[in-house]
Amino acid sequence: MSTPFLSLPGGTWTLGDLTVTRFGYGAMQLAGPWVMGPPADREGALAVLREAVALGITHIDTSDAYGPRVTNELIREALHPYPQSLHIVTKVGATRDEQGGWPTARRPEDLRRQVHDNLKSLRLDVLDLVNLRLGDAEGPQPGSLAEAFETLVELQQQGLIRHLGISNATEEQVTEAQGIAPIVCVQNMYNLAHRHDDKLIDRLATDGVAYVPFFPLGGFTPLQSSALSAVAARLEATQMSVALAWLLQRSPNILLIPGTSSTAHLRQNIAGAGLSLSHEDLTELDDISR
Repeated sequence: MSTPFLSLPGGTWTLGDLTVTRFGYGAMQLAGPWVMGPPADREGALAVLREAVALGITHIDTSDAYGPRVTNELIREALHPYPQSLHIVTKVGATRDEQGGWPTARRPEDLRRQVHDNLKSLRLDVLDLVNLRLGDAEGPQPGSLAEAFETLVELQQQGLIRHLGISNATEEQVTEAQGIAPIVCVQNMYNLAHRHDDKLIDRLATDGVAYVPFFPLGGFTPLQSSALSAVAARLEATQMSVALAWLLQRSPNILLIPGTSSTAHLRQNIAGAGLSLSHEDLTELDDISR
């Protein structure tokens, strides 16, 4: 019998000693509006998670801050005990307030609490991969990550975390983190219109480090959206399909974590990401960022 995940677009990537499908799943959309509270359709949310694993996805991205605690509890209910092949990636460094904001929480005591909260809500003894979320809701911000990152390294040395990554980071912070301990991924905003991390992606590919873009369609202006629409129309595909396929073809170290609360949409995303883009398509899409 063939391994299911080999049919997913993009094949696989290795995060340290963990092999994951390059096409993964982001659980954030399973929470309620503005990533607060429970989903309107709890059974539907559970069904999406089970379908993702049934289709061969082995990389699920989450955070105890989503809901808060909602997505982790859904993952636990839907999938625990977890298949050996499934790897759950979480992040720490921010919390939620009653207004739905994302205040930073990167003091050592904050991070220790968040790691233990993730372990409890996911019902795990060790977290496969923890991303340190830097910056703020406006994006990456300059500044040293040493104290926060060293706290996670200590927790890793205690056996609570297997691998480390960083999110919402500047290139200088990536370099600083790598000088403290190995990282296996960087999770930043990146898409056809926002390609500020092009050089970083290529550098990380050389280092064997994954790059995980969020907001694959975020930030398009009407003109840029029109350019994407033209390629999508020519290929008789959706804009999302073209954007996901472009990311997979951009570099082999790019991992996708598109989110959805619909099993039908999940299947559409997988099919769309497998779209083959020609040299002409890629040239036209590259012009969007210029």
